[in-house]
Order: sequence, then C-alpha cells, then structure tokens
Amino acid sequence: MAKRQFTIDIGKEQIPVEGHVHRNVAVKYLMKRRRSVLMTKNPEKVEKLYADLPTTIKIIGKQVTKEYKVTWQREGTEDTYAGSRFVFTMDEVNGAA
Repeated sequence: MAKRQFTIDIGKEQIPVEGHVHRNVAVKYLMKRRRSVLMTKNPEKVEKLYADLPTTIKIIGKQVTKEYKVTWQREGTEDTYAGSRFVFTMDEVNGAA
C-alpha cells in the first residue's frame, strides 16, 4: 500500500505528513512528541512540554477525517526508567466527518 497525504490538526497548528492509516499517523506524531519530553533534562522545560501535549488530535485525509482523544499519564519517578514516565492512550471520537 502506498503512502498517502494526511494533515495533522492539533488545534493550534496543522502539519502535513505522509502515512498509510489515520491511526498510525497519529501514533507516530504522538510518539515523536513524547520522545521530545523524555529527552529533555531541564525539569521546568519538561513541565512546559508536558502541559503543551495535545489532548485531541484530528487526522485529515483526502476523504475521511478521524479525530482521537488522547489521554496522557505520568508513571514512575525520576529514579526509574525514563521511558516509562509518559504514557498515552488514544480513543477515536465518533461523529467525525
């Protein structure tokens, strides 16, 4: 299957991307955002980045638009493995055009 054009709408900005399926495009973008929070060492900057993480994300294709509600959670402490600190779940919002 060939890659298709999508637009990610997080409310304050729209980002053109390529991908195969709406959900996978959303997961890839959210993992990128999560990685930027994990790799930041400054605690104040981490708090700012965490506050700016999107809670809803809309993936706009040529014919179908899918919207997802994203729930972010903090897990573990600074002492434990850093990769487990920020976990997200995605639920599709019904009623998207």
